[in-house]
Amino acid sequence: MQKYLLNVNSPSDLKSMKIDELVELCTEIREFLIDKCSKNPGHIGSSLGTVELTVALHYVFNTPYDKLVWDVGHQAYAHKIITGRRDNFSTNRKYGGISGFPKMSESEYDAFGGGHASVSISAAFGMAIAAKMNEEDRNVIAVIGDGSMTGGLAFEGLNNAGYLKPNMLVVLNDNNIAIDKSVGAIGRYLLKISTSRSYHKLKTNIWNLLGQNYFRNIIQKFFHSIKLMIFHRHNIFEALGFSYFGAFDGHDLPQLIKILEKLKYIKGPKLLHIVTQKGKGFKPAEENQIDWHAPGKYNKNTGERIVVKLDKDQPLRYQDVFGKTIIELARNNPKIIGITPAMPTGCSLNLMMEEMPHRCFDTGIAEGHAVTFAAGLATMGLLPFCNIYSSFMQRAYDNIIHDVAIQKLNVVFCLDRSGLVGEDGSTHHGAYDLAYLRCIPNIIIASPMNEIELRNMMFTAQLANKGCFAIRYPKGGGVIADWQLPFQEIPIAKARTIHTGSDIAILSIGHTGNNVEQAIEMLNDKNISIAHYDMRFVKPIDEDLLHFTGKNFKKVITVENGTVVGGFGSAVSEFFARHNYMLQHKFIGIPDRFILHGTIAELQAECGFDPKGIANAIISMKNHI
Repeated sequence: MQKYLLNVNSPSDLKSMKIDELVELCTEIREFLIDKCSKNPGHIGSSLGTVELTVALHYVFNTPYDKLVWDVGHQAYAHKIITGRRDNFSTNRKYGGISGFPKMSESEYDAFGGGHASVSISAAFGMAIAAKMNEEDRNVIAVIGDGSMTGGLAFEGLNNAGYLKPNMLVVLNDNNIAIDKSVGAIGRYLLKISTSRSYHKLKTNIWNLLGQNYFRNIIQKFFHSIKLMIFHRHNIFEALGFSYFGAFDGHDLPQLIKILEKLKYIKGPKLLHIVTQKGKGFKPAEENQIDWHAPGKYNKNTGERIVVKLDKDQPLRYQDVFGKTIIELARNNPKIIGITPAMPTGCSLNLMMEEMPHRCFDTGIAEGHAVTFAAGLATMGLLPFCNIYSSFMQRAYDNIIHDVAIQKLNVVFCLDRSGLVGEDGSTHHGAYDLAYLRCIPNIIIASPMNEIELRNMMFTAQLANKGCFAIRYPKGGGVIADWQLPFQEIPIAKARTIHTGSDIAILSIGHTGNNVEQAIEMLNDKNISIAHYDMRFVKPIDEDLLHFTGKNFKKVITVENGTVVGGFGSAVSEFFARHNYMLQHKFIGIPDRFILHGTIAELQAECGFDPKGIANAIISMKNHI
């Protein structure tokens, strides 16, 4: 029963509540989240861990005038519920519903979009500087998870803000996990701080005196000396120019409120370090934090996840095909190294990590570092397979060009989640990889139509020895159950003929070729002779096949699960223009706009490259004179 939550329609409703009522409200928010996410899946684990923090921030600060920036939006479900989206929360991540991440166009309380990690400090720094320039007495707060602290952008923001000293607060939500366990020296450092009993006890005692303004400066100086006694050096955040406070219990709401009330009046850059538990308040999520990051549907009473078990004859997910294949290749090729930036479970590199931990590296949320690290390995004769989600690879663009391509280093990039990814929406769609990669020299770009092709492309990449080799594949399952066949090398820049025909030629790249096949089957009784070619490579592209198409067809359709601006279709069109082939060319793919969230099937239908959309395009082109 919701005694308080039903009356909370905006943060202003929190102001009149008593502390014990707010504590009860936190319980109601957790119950609400557990109930709603059991039926409509989302990122529940992180948001369960930030309930008290969210209530405290909105209670103490004057949002939306005071700016609250979440990094990343996985933490922000309680924020959405408190800021007027409670009644619409059942539409979270659904087609036409609210976004699973903070979104400026959705609410005035969403000060900044939060889909990718490590951006909050830089964004909040910009807001704080703007407030200072505008002579506004405005608080700016960035909430960053400890996993996001592994990203270099977070430290770029800390460095700049610590130097210019605007009035801003960084809340470090330390739960020692992102999606998988946090890695690296920063994680160990935070763990050392948060588990130091003597440090925490002394800091808490000192903090209780800070309300006495007369002693504040003396107390703060004394605190520095205590820290030196315990750690024998300054705190890393203070070395960067921030006043550090912590580590405190992030689930102790009364204490959080007291701390934030005091921090609100302390000027300059401050960092509040709180320790929370991911999945707090729901035992299954507390005990298995990785699986409960985004668990899908579950029974809220028993905690049993409702997992659709695949029949042994059903296709695997592409990510699992990658995970199993790289193990096979690595067993026979000692030079192969696996790399991922904080996504070992998501990309299935965890399978290789279990068998060959010394040959796998999780770099944390640091895509640029992952790429340049791979380049360094390659200079020493090793062969890195660097697996990065397509939309996250955008953050490493300079590293691809400067550190790998220019130097012709042998690095294999496996771009998981390419194309439309579904409910995570515009921040996560891998729409741009074909466009942003194909303009780079010294690179091979391939995309498999099925699991066997992915397997063989990985095998080909380890043999190629021709520099940068990128393989992009989508989220979700393939189409072939019996995919684990003997390896076969694929001729680079050679397409496959799937169907011959004379009326219309369809050139597809990647998994969308299966949608083309379904569309052709739907048109069996329409008397249309359709040729279908699976191009397999975007760069170098099969020029012999394109010459054949230009000479023998007047109507061509290109199909891709990527942007039509500068992507695969553009490559084909540029070829036809260079060689003076005059024909009708229809581009099918992701249009020149940001696609929102929904199921993959819904979004493909919106973009027109589901089987029905492709069939309609074929009929339209056939009838066009």
